Amino acid sequence: MGYLENKFDVIVVGGGHAGCEAAIASARLGAKVLLCSLNLDNIALMPCNPAIGGPAKSTLVREIDALGGVMGEAADATYVQMKILNSSKGPAVRALRAQSDKKEYMRYMRNVIESIDNIYLKQCCITELIAKDGEITGAIDEFGNEYFTRAIILTTGTSLDGRIFIGLNSYRAGRLGEMPAIGLSDSLRKLGFNVKKLKTGTPCRVDKRTVDYSKMTVQPGDEKLHFYSFKPNRPVREQIPCYLTRTTEETHKIIKENLDKSPMYQGLIHGVGPRYCPSIEDKIVRFASNPSHHIFIEPEGLGTYELYIQGFSTSLPADVQVKMVRSLPGLEKAHIIKPAYAVEYDYIPAIQTSHSLMTKKVKGLFCAGQINGTSGYEEAAAQGLLAGVNAYNYVNGSEMLELPRSSSYLGTLVDDLVTKDIEEPYRMLTSRSEYRLKLRQDNADARLTEIGYKVGLIDDLQYNIYRAKQSEIKREIEILTETKLPATDENNQILAQYGEHIDRGIRLAELLKRPNITYETIKKLDYNADIRQLSEDVTSEVEVLIKYDGYLKRQEIQIEQATKLEKYKIPDDIDYSKIQHISTETKEKLAKIRPKDLAQASRIGGVKPADISVLMVMLGK
Repeated sequence: MGYLENKFDVIVVGGGHAGCEAAIASARLGAKVLLCSLNLDNIALMPCNPAIGGPAKSTLVREIDALGGVMGEAADATYVQMKILNSSKGPAVRALRAQSDKKEYMRYMRNVIESIDNIYLKQCCITELIAKDGEITGAIDEFGNEYFTRAIILTTGTSLDGRIFIGLNSYRAGRLGEMPAIGLSDSLRKLGFNVKKLKTGTPCRVDKRTVDYSKMTVQPGDEKLHFYSFKPNRPVREQIPCYLTRTTEETHKIIKENLDKSPMYQGLIHGVGPRYCPSIEDKIVRFASNPSHHIFIEPEGLGTYELYIQGFSTSLPADVQVKMVRSLPGLEKAHIIKPAYAVEYDYIPAIQTSHSLMTKKVKGLFCAGQINGTSGYEEAAAQGLLAGVNAYNYVNGSEMLELPRSSSYLGTLVDDLVTKDIEEPYRMLTSRSEYRLKLRQDNADARLTEIGYKVGLIDDLQYNIYRAKQSEIKREIEILTETKLPATDENNQILAQYGEHIDRGIRLAELLKRPNITYETIKKLDYNADIRQLSEDVTSEVEVLIKYDGYLKRQEIQIEQATKLEKYKIPDDIDYSKIQHISTETKEKLAKIRPKDLAQASRIGGVKPADISVLMVMLGK
């Protein structure tokens, strides 16, 4: 069946965080984009926690902004609370977290999409992909309408053949109250893809009018605001608090008595769940010696009385959920608006894709978000942005954008996905990056703005702001390196407040390297610092660059050594079975993942340094 206006440069399947960034990126670069969603009223929905950011994830959000994406500015425009986490720890693990107004966030993203003339919205379910000679040519929806294109980006979230579980009851759905995407999984299998299942879940939502906050600990936002976007003039909004309560002995008893009604413990769910966001029944069983667990009560927005019960994900029956919730201090009379549930869905293990997020089996087919085996809005959005850029590049015959691990958390995320045979939902953690001191949230613009500008997603205004900031940072480091502080009584009186003393003159940069000294201390000692009127973004980065200079230089040496292996490119058509002096297991892993260079090969689990040496000699010849 034909369809009017059915030719597009890029088709994006799914309107979640990955789909939004993918569609916006491709369209802003000039592609004619069709964005297909099962429900257009749920574009950019936060189906789980009402928040953006957190450890490692905040770095991803800032990287998205530095590359020209939208999530950061949307989070800044719609927050109800901003908070810096791990503020007392080192700069590699400090993280911004925004509680978001879920409805406002969706409206903001929808407005951005509808402001771009070459994005066309369509409420439909794509059920079949069309490929010819190993290349995408189109797609078909549930009504039989055919769409022609050279590039498709799959961002299906949990909808792909999704099934929801509440107790021992289950039904087909991708999210509560939304139909699943049926048919597409079979189409992917016909194209030769290995399709597997994963599991995730979400807590119940309760009515705040039935909650007693006096029995909980208040968790306010920060008085001093920080933002995700590097753009100027971020909005100052009303902040509302979160609250902290804990599970009780009664909570644990209820859960243990009802494990026989858990679909997970009864073997009804076969997909592996997220390791770092387990259900509450999983926590009780796995950490049996722990008498209590933190539970955070989070607002879903300014215009609703729905509260999110963070840390209380479950798939136990609805009547059991009522007992569980009412066993928590402050929630004894809580009314549940929406029950918690688990959802099992299809995904494509990402070792079947390349670093550009284009699949290896079918050219022009890209995957981003949970279909690649990840969890989290931020991981999805970052992948969506990269896939959107590369779908446009593919259609226009341009070079693919591939980010190395040393450049970003996004580069680390993608490399882990396409190199390691991941069998559980992947979550970005600071510990996943061996370069985490370099890849901080504060310097995402320094690492990626040039790339975003070259790609075409960063406009002149943001680029000039970035250049001016880098110039200020460079100049301030020069001033602190050149300025010598005399050992006067007045200066030592100030230093004594911080447990420090100097016997002779010292350069300000050397003084700043001391653990007890911050840039605020330097401002008290160097009266010209106030005259320079530098922003906190500049001074905080100056402090990190000076204080951690030695560690940063060591990481640069690490990166340089790793880069040497990247120069050894491995031919696509290499026959690993014919290589001598490496084990059969190693040959099978190399043939399965087909690394592009020795650096990637060295990161494959089970591949030994001796194997890399053999490959290096072979490639050298």
